Amino acid sequence: MSNRHLAFWPESQPLHLTVPQTNLFYNAEVSATRYPDKPYILFYETPISFAEFKDEAERIAGYLEQVCSVKKGDRVLLFMQNSPQFVLAYYGILRANAVVVPVNPMNLSNELRHYVKDTGAKVAIVAQDIFAQMSPLLSEGLEQILVAAYSDYLKRPTDFKMPDFVRAPRLALAGPGLTLWSDMLARQLRPGPLTVGPDDLCVMPYTSGTTGHPKGCMHTHRGAMASVVASMQWFDSHHDSTTLSVLPFFHVTGMQGSMSGPLYQGSTMVVLPRWDRDVAARCVERYRITTMQLISTMVVDLLANPKIGDYDLSSLRGLRGGGAAMPEAVVQRLKDLLGVPYVEGYGMSETIAATHINPPQRPKKQCLGIPIYGVDARVVDPADFHELAPGEVGEIIVNAPNVMQGYWNNPQATQEVFVEIDGKRFLRTGDLAQTDEDGYFFMVDRLKRMINASGFKVWPAEVEALLYQHPAIQEACVIAASDAKRGETVKAVIVLRESLRNHVSEQEIIDWAHANMAAYKAPRIVEFVEALPKSATGKLLWRALQDQEKSRMAR
Repeated sequence: MSNRHLAFWPESQPLHLTVPQTNLFYNAEVSATRYPDKPYILFYETPISFAEFKDEAERIAGYLEQVCSVKKGDRVLLFMQNSPQFVLAYYGILRANAVVVPVNPMNLSNELRHYVKDTGAKVAIVAQDIFAQMSPLLSEGLEQILVAAYSDYLKRPTDFKMPDFVRAPRLALAGPGLTLWSDMLARQLRPGPLTVGPDDLCVMPYTSGTTGHPKGCMHTHRGAMASVVASMQWFDSHHDSTTLSVLPFFHVTGMQGSMSGPLYQGSTMVVLPRWDRDVAARCVERYRITTMQLISTMVVDLLANPKIGDYDLSSLRGLRGGGAAMPEAVVQRLKDLLGVPYVEGYGMSETIAATHINPPQRPKKQCLGIPIYGVDARVVDPADFHELAPGEVGEIIVNAPNVMQGYWNNPQATQEVFVEIDGKRFLRTGDLAQTDEDGYFFMVDRLKRMINASGFKVWPAEVEALLYQHPAIQEACVIAASDAKRGETVKAVIVLRESLRNHVSEQEIIDWAHANMAAYKAPRIVEFVEALPKSATGKLLWRALQDQEKSRMAR
């Protein structure tokens, strides 16, 4: 492993991070003791203090243990959008010595069936707006579903615009195996001793990968704690910070940086179930929010808001994120409009958030950052795993304290994703990258996402970043199209800025691309669309567009 990046290590940070030797729930006990009356959660102006949070999480744990018979190590499904109940349920499950299985709230019954079967979960905690997707599984392995209404935590008047599913009144659901959240809390049950240690399983997010069923990533309390502490310390975050928590909590980035991080340090988070650029800006103004975790599509949308100049966003000290490289033109626009930097990081479900983050005092654009505390990260040849020189493209592999133990119930997939080098166990990320002379990592693309045009390798992420420099382009996704002569050619699916629609043609974009990038990588086909398909975490679903293109060519 090269240590070139240490020359740019944040001056305020030690090279080594000492991770607390506790379970994750202990963070709730510490903050409730230190700051009992301080709001941990603000949900459309309704506050939940640290003491209230700990009390309700313990009541949830008591119900899980005494009524649902949840035992140490049992998996419990958590199926809802960002809300106080998500956070309470997450920590209630941990307090019951069980393992949280966060599930994408966009999943439907057929997809949920795999989670129930694979985890062996007998209990699920579900929001009422998506309860209908989980309810059929009560006869297929699930024994108990606890149903929450988001509106139970709207206890103060608010002028914030909110989605209909949030304001919807509690439904009088009843039936075998069903319990309403409000009835559960009313039982006032208390749990037995907290017995899990740092090396017990804590949380199991599922990753879709490229083929087959989603796989559960097994994370211990020690690994999850390492990730939480690292992200808070890297940014010199403190207990008087205020975070806008809008990235989905079921996904590791939002879970660690926007949910568990504030609990660890005793700071306040303002929770939004869905991204809304106007509500987000009003929250920053009203609560003097200091930091936001946003992915690139959210930043693009925020900056596209014609009313952005009407809000006082001066409390912001920075934006951070990851998931997809932030186009350089967008970063510059952010700095010009708001005067704040965007600091990118890199991680995945298998590492429960970041292994790389840019140094805040010296971030580079479109850059994954440098390996943080205790991370040995290398760019290697995927064929024989020898480490590559700066500028050479290879696969990122990582050895880190927050790398998963393996895939749940899937020893073959576990064996395939790990490789031993120099006596250390490295995770193969499947991501292609290169380092520069300073030791910073730059994403090139997914290992399997590449366009081969007349023998030239085209990396779509690079082309997308270049397209963002065009003033009319709001969003872009680059895929492969079939070409009789070249085998494959480059196609760009584009959303234009609203003010410039009907003022620019597909051919003008093609001509601009040929004038601004190498001929082999410039899109030869451009398609304008109203919107690009995105996951619940806001990532562009390039594979869905690629599959559509293949189907079109087959026809």
